[in-house]
Amino acid sequence: MAQASGVTALHRLALGALLAASAFVGSAAQSAMQEWGRPLGTEYAGPEVRMRAVMPAAPLEQEESHTIQIFERTAPSVVFIINSALMHQLFSRNVYEVPQGAGSGFIWNQEGYVVTNYHVVHNADSLTVVLADQTEHEARVVGADPDHDLAVVQIQVPREKLSPMPVGSSHDLKVGQKVLAIGNPFGLDHTLTTGVVSALHRSIESMTKRTIENVIQIDPAWEGYSCGDRRCTATRFSGPALGCRGGDHRTGRSRGSR
Repeated sequence: MAQASGVTALHRLALGALLAASAFVGSAAQSAMQEWGRPLGTEYAGPEVRMRAVMPAAPLEQEESHTIQIFERTAPSVVFIINSALMHQLFSRNVYEVPQGAGSGFIWNQEGYVVTNYHVVHNADSLTVVLADQTEHEARVVGADPDHDLAVVQIQVPREKLSPMPVGSSHDLKVGQKVLAIGNPFGLDHTLTTGVVSALHRSIESMTKRTIENVIQIDPAWEGYSCGDRRCTATRFSGPALGCRGGDHRTGRSRGSR
């Protein structure tokens, strides 16, 4: 009987300890729930606000260095082009400009010639070219080939301010070669995407419904767009330009026009 009484007392002690532990855990959990998401405040000095160790930057790989060098060398040659229309106010004779399109182009030479897509300058009453230094310059169309979606505009700028894009040959391209797409579609800063030549000798339809032959298909994405009014300059991994980027308006696939 004494042994049974001792066992019962032991069980009671164990049960009491278990209940106490459960109460403690429950209280701690409730306290943690109350603390979760609470603002630390400007006077808080706990471990969460202490500076963590910063890992040193890894050295650039050779391909990364090459890509950076090409971008830094060629980006100043890529410009932003604004296409504006002249509008008349309804109840007055005042005339004002309204942007109706924009795109990218690249500097061809130091005489101020800029190559772009025809649809970028189509139906423009006024054209403005924004250089890499953010200066704006009036432009005029001096040549256009709507059937191939190409156009040339000219600006009046001192020669030393212009950095012509090196021009390469597309005749020896191979599918799989690396391509860099550099553009300035929104006039804020240059953007770079990379990819490869995914096909050669393709055909697309121009704005005039004429077929453009021998088109180079490239795969880099461009600001979420693969066709439309935002274009870039496609360059080989060695640097020279391949051409202005066009697009198949029926499929949305990005292409590079020679």
